[in-house]
Amino acid sequence: MYCPKCGAENPDGIQLCRSCSWVLASVSMTGIAPDAKTSKLAVTALVLAVLSPFTFCITAIPAMIFGIVGLFKIEKSAGRLKGKGLAITGIAVPAALIPFAIMMAILMPALAKVRLYRMTCGANMSSIGKAILIYSNDFGGKCPDTSQWCDLLIRDCNLTPLNFRCKDASEGPCNYAINKNIQEVGLANAPPDMVLLFETDPGWNQSGGEEILSTENHKGDGCNILFNDGHVAFILTENLDSLKWKPDEQWKLKNDLPEM
Repeated sequence: MYCPKCGAENPDGIQLCRSCSWVLASVSMTGIAPDAKTSKLAVTALVLAVLSPFTFCITAIPAMIFGIVGLFKIEKSAGRLKGKGLAITGIAVPAALIPFAIMMAILMPALAKVRLYRMTCGANMSSIGKAILIYSNDFGGKCPDTSQWCDLLIRDCNLTPLNFRCKDASEGPCNYAINKNIQEVGLANAPPDMVLLFETDPGWNQSGGEEILSTENHKGDGCNILFNDGHVAFILTENLDSLKWKPDEQWKLKNDLPEM
């Protein structure tokens, strides 16, 4: 039984408060004292827990510590402190977030590595695309012969064998192939969204189409594609069917191109 005047705890059934002599005859309380204060530790635990997702769980451990200490003091306060729910929340939220943070800490370096390798592969393709354009300008608008395009670009455009390697691929010497249709159509006559270069199994001077395209360099997730307008994009496996390997009928009619 708590005194409504001073908050002191008294034995059940007593009529006068032992601390201030207040009449307790009509009071019967066994829970939280009327003037109980909210635990500052519990409030702090809750605030730190709420901040945890925004601080990359830096405040998670302090939140749990404050919550545990606050909960302990509330239990020992004999009703003079409240905020048990706040303290429990301050413990539970970080407890749920910390395993997720640990998992992300493990996965993020691997994801960053995958992204870096994809970007490096794309940069290689971009360099090859610029070299093809330089070759075309130097040789009267002709595309490099698709049967020896790697050799020609190294000889005439200052590329090195490293430009032909996808960093994520396990083997070489070249992980790219040129679209077999580009030589017949010509760079100037090909649609800008037509495939110019794509990823394939290891080889050298390879040319072909979708039948030799490979996603193995990037664990089956997709592959980098160099388009005729010079831009490179990583195309997911489920979207590879939408690639354009030769001019469509409308483009051929517009540009007066022969049947292929």
